[in-house]
Amino acid sequence: MKISTRVRYGLRMMIELAMSTTKDYIPLIKIAENQNISPKYLKQISLALENHGLVKSMRGIGGGYKLSRPPEEITALEIVEALMGRTEVVDCVSAPELCELSEKCAAREVWVEISEAVSKLLKEKTLKELADRQKELLKEVK
Repeated sequence: MKISTRVRYGLRMMIELAMSTTKDYIPLIKIAENQNISPKYLKQISLALENHGLVKSMRGIGGGYKLSRPPEEITALEIVEALMGRTEVVDCVSAPELCELSEKCAAREVWVEISEAVSKLLKEKTLKELADRQKELLKEVK
């Protein structure tokens, strides 16, 4: 399973928003600069995050983005699924009817285990935990 750039950048955007000490909206251009991401690409990502209810946006002066809920209530799984869909490694995990061999397939059992492990790990990681760890890492670099 390979995580797309879209998911990686989206998670970085969300961590940046979670690290914010202000309740104000953060301009997209500032997030893009801080994360070294194209503002145009980040705009596409932010739309998906907003459509899934993870961020709020405001246009105009003082506008930008902020989290829609406290970071301790948002999981990495929600972010990943908002940007790439379900985390199954193969389609037959959630749709066994796609393959006539699904009921008696040892390989499918492995795919199910992998998918469940990935989902479990992402569900256990809150955005607050990731933001706190990011702050620690930034302190270590200085």
